[in-house]
Amino acid sequence: MNTSTSLARVIVRQLIEAGITDAVISPGSRNAPISLAMYAASEKGLLNLHIRIDERSAAYFALGLAKASGRPVPIICTSGTAVANYHPAVLEAHHSNVPLLVLTADRPANLRRTGANQTTEQARIFGGAVRYFADVSGGVFPLELPLDSLHRGPVHLNLQFEEPLLPDDSSDWLSEIKILPKAKPAGKSAGTLKVNTARGVLVIGHDRGGLSVAEVSQIAKDLNWPVISEDPLSFPDAISHAALFLASPTIRKNLAPETAVVIGRTTLSRSVNALISSARSQIVVDPRMATVDTYRVADQRFIAAPKVEAKPADLDWLEQWQKLSQRTSKLVAEISNWSESTLARELAANLSGTVFIASSRPIRDIESFASARTGIETFANRGLSGIDGNISTALGIATARQSATAIIGDLAFLHDLTGLVGNTSANLRIIAINNDGGGIFSTLPQAGVAGFETVFGTPHGLDLAQIATGLGISAKTVTSLSELQTEMKKPISGISVIVCQMPSRDANAAQLKNLVANLESI
Repeated sequence: MNTSTSLARVIVRQLIEAGITDAVISPGSRNAPISLAMYAASEKGLLNLHIRIDERSAAYFALGLAKASGRPVPIICTSGTAVANYHPAVLEAHHSNVPLLVLTADRPANLRRTGANQTTEQARIFGGAVRYFADVSGGVFPLELPLDSLHRGPVHLNLQFEEPLLPDDSSDWLSEIKILPKAKPAGKSAGTLKVNTARGVLVIGHDRGGLSVAEVSQIAKDLNWPVISEDPLSFPDAISHAALFLASPTIRKNLAPETAVVIGRTTLSRSVNALISSARSQIVVDPRMATVDTYRVADQRFIAAPKVEAKPADLDWLEQWQKLSQRTSKLVAEISNWSESTLARELAANLSGTVFIASSRPIRDIESFASARTGIETFANRGLSGIDGNISTALGIATARQSATAIIGDLAFLHDLTGLVGNTSANLRIIAINNDGGGIFSTLPQAGVAGFETVFGTPHGLDLAQIATGLGISAKTVTSLSELQTEMKKPISGISVIVCQMPSRDANAAQLKNLVANLESI
């Protein structure tokens, strides 16, 4: 057996024995040994193979699959620029502690810096973004350390494959496999969070720092403080519309807490972040402080869910928040025009199952206009909140579920069109919010500056439904809530796109501004 075939088979066998069930391959020549080994495993029902021709899309697809399954997912590519295309998803995995196993094929080390075709410095290309790296040569490599490191985030193995790249025997190397996945090592006790203040606030970032909804709900129950959740679809007792009424400096000043407990990273809402800054003390609960956010500053820091010892909460304080939420809810309910505000409100109220929410305006609008509820499983790429890979991540999530819905802006949709290329068994409905450009910038300080439309607004003038149809995907454009509701009642089958054609970005920004102004009087 040649060296490359031996190395590939040894690695694939160890991955299967460790309980890995899915792998994502992008086609290439140098990765032929491991691609063929994985194909052989899939033919025996030991692996589910997913083929994505674009490495950037492939990595994000695997990221979504890993998030939803809770298992490591290997991604396999050839040498050269293919490796660099993995970098955005590796960074997202790094900042989210997602177990992404990056297997990059390479030529032998003696061909580096010799002018050999498709050969570059792939060793340590991802720098500190991976928990473990090895530049692998020879016919055998043990995976105990890499597999253990995946519990803390992404891992990179650069595999040097010498020619011949094709197997030269047909031995039954997949017999007598024993699948014995190791349990995640138990972490140290988080200790006890002792709180001596009665007027505090609990702020929950969208991905909860990797903690479960149950763990966070227990902390919320023990504190009995007002809860602000960037993901109001998972916490029914959260204060609805807090990001809206806290935009009022007067209200925010009156609600300045003695203590703010933040789980995960703070939200994208500037008003909520301003409230956190006004607290006399800040306490952070986030496992990523052990791996990524090591310099994060707080009065107390916990890298796991702590036990809570709290004095009785001030019920008048909680009631004050609840009344503001109720008054804001009335204003939100009165918005009747077809707008991004009403779209977020109605989607949040009527969605079910699994939902992926893209960054930029969608995640902010859901936080602001949704009424707190439960019954939805939510995902988002909040490690770095990038525009890239949103469709692919959602497809990976949908592949691990019976079906899913993705809420994505038009630029994020266009940015990841290659995610729609390729066969997939996923049932995914994509709701693309089309305001013809970067709507988020119309609500930020750069709105209205000279050259705004050119460098920030970036109108594209494209028909998103027509683009999707051109890729063989069912697509429909809607321009009203009634049309949207009709489409949403249809079952999710395969990939489909609902394009919500919205009024101008300026009109949306003006409506938000007027709403916040009206909140001053509540």
